[in-house]
Amino acid sequence: ERSGRGVRGSEVGGRSGGLRPAGLEGPRGSPSPAPADSVGGAPYPPPRRAPAEGPEASLSGSLGLSWVSPGPWAGPHWPLLVRRLRRSCPRSGFPMGRTVVVLGGGISGLAASYHLSRAPCPPKVVLVEGSERLGGWIRSVRGPGDAVFELGPRGIRPAGALGARTLLLVSELGLDSEVLPVRGDHPAAQNRFLYVGGALHALPSGLRGLFRPSPPFSKPLFWAGLKELTTPRGKDPDETVHSFAQRRLGPEVASLAMDSLCRGVFAGNSRELSIRSCFPSLFQAEQTHRSVLLGLLLGAGRSPQPDSALIRQARAERWSQWSLRGGLETLPQALNTHLTSRGVTVLRGQPVCGLSLQAEGRWKVGEPPGVERLLKQASGCSPPVLSGLLPAQAAPLARALRAITAVSVAVVNLQFRGARLPVQGFGHLVPSSEDAGVLGIVYDSVAFPEQDGSPPGLRVTVMLGGSWLQTLEARGSVLSQELFQQRAQQAAATQLGLKEPPSHCLVHLHKNCIPQYTLGHWQKLEAATQFLASQRLPLTLAGASYEGVAVNDCIESGRQAAARVLGSEPNS
Repeated sequence: ERSGRGVRGSEVGGRSGGLRPAGLEGPRGSPSPAPADSVGGAPYPPPRRAPAEGPEASLSGSLGLSWVSPGPWAGPHWPLLVRRLRRSCPRSGFPMGRTVVVLGGGISGLAASYHLSRAPCPPKVVLVEGSERLGGWIRSVRGPGDAVFELGPRGIRPAGALGARTLLLVSELGLDSEVLPVRGDHPAAQNRFLYVGGALHALPSGLRGLFRPSPPFSKPLFWAGLKELTTPRGKDPDETVHSFAQRRLGPEVASLAMDSLCRGVFAGNSRELSIRSCFPSLFQAEQTHRSVLLGLLLGAGRSPQPDSALIRQARAERWSQWSLRGGLETLPQALNTHLTSRGVTVLRGQPVCGLSLQAEGRWKVGEPPGVERLLKQASGCSPPVLSGLLPAQAAPLARALRAITAVSVAVVNLQFRGARLPVQGFGHLVPSSEDAGVLGIVYDSVAFPEQDGSPPGLRVTVMLGGSWLQTLEARGSVLSQELFQQRAQQAAATQLGLKEPPSHCLVHLHKNCIPQYTLGHWQKLEAATQFLASQRLPLTLAGASYEGVAVNDCIESGRQAAARVLGSEPNS
């Protein structure tokens, strides 16, 4: 599960609750380096009143704004709202009459709007989405026989505090009866595979599996564990995932397991991605306990978790993941319904074309003269888009955001009538040494047969990307649906023996959908954080581009952004 795509079976790292300074932090416990960019530039006009403790900002799918000047949604009583800024909610301390604008209607922006609307004295919340639909990369469509096809995320993990908070959100939205769990004794929970050397290989599960020969590895993984326990702690402040895994676990684990994992989670290159930012729990385990295995065994203490009947059920039945009967898009749809009922203004098809800071720290959101045509296509606020919206005085922040890149993934949904898989499990990953373009294949019908439709058909999803797709994009090649469908069908035939043409096929190319936490990513976040703090900008960053790409990470990012805006921990 990735934010949704990928075929990994576990979600590493985590995020603690609570308030943080405006902007972003690196992983908990990381030292504060010198910023990558000087904060220089002309200072912004100071507000007439010093802001309260905690940033008074909202967020976007990557950005938050507050003290917004009149936009197309503003009524004739805006001056009255401005005059009321001095009044504060007696329960939360948040200034009454404040308008918070959330830019980006993906799952992070929806979650942030949800928690803002549930504050004791909620501000006026306006959610602005550039496209005509909400949910971001989460999208579910119906096919023949009412089968469900996920074009993005297809399962969410319930483990840990983040997983529990997402389940609590599901309960608060009244979706308990729609949940489809994958219980701990299910093949999709127990079996995961690597495709290496032209064959599927089951990854070892359980303690006994570590002592047995486990192809494609040349010897039992016990020896990799022994090497890990005796390897000294690394001294560098960051390291690539490949270097970290090779140093601690050996070249086979690095080039097969971790290479495949990075492709499944990030559609990225393990030789470029940062261990500190991509897998912070592994990095912190080594830093704290000298050994990753010891650190994971000893843990960092149990973080507080919410409680509900659904959470207790997931824990008792050892769920590995879950979905919703009508597809995961049911979640953003339910959030939209809830927000509307709480008085949140939701604007679709409203791309923001420029940001400028006005007097009293208010933001003007609109279309600056001369850039309307250029920026009209911007929909959402990924770091590259946001960097183009910021005014000239925020050049250091724009540079830090532009340095956060993303890669594209082609998702090909295939349905077969009367076909069977050679194995039962969650899916398989493919290392880059085996196939440069096929990241992995998810066995959708194994995990969620309830979504197969009537009559049922075998559903699988082929993920395409990696250096193969990057090369095609760099060359300016024509990226046609036929190209991706042919590549996916070839992979299904070669790797799963599904040689008959599919009865149904969907092809979607998601451009720049997965942020890449490359080496030194944490320094980019520190640069953004320090600039926001030094300039006291009413801006909060949230979303998948910063500290986690999974759905749980994005929902938590929105929750914490709302907390920073409000200056207190939000409900749940």
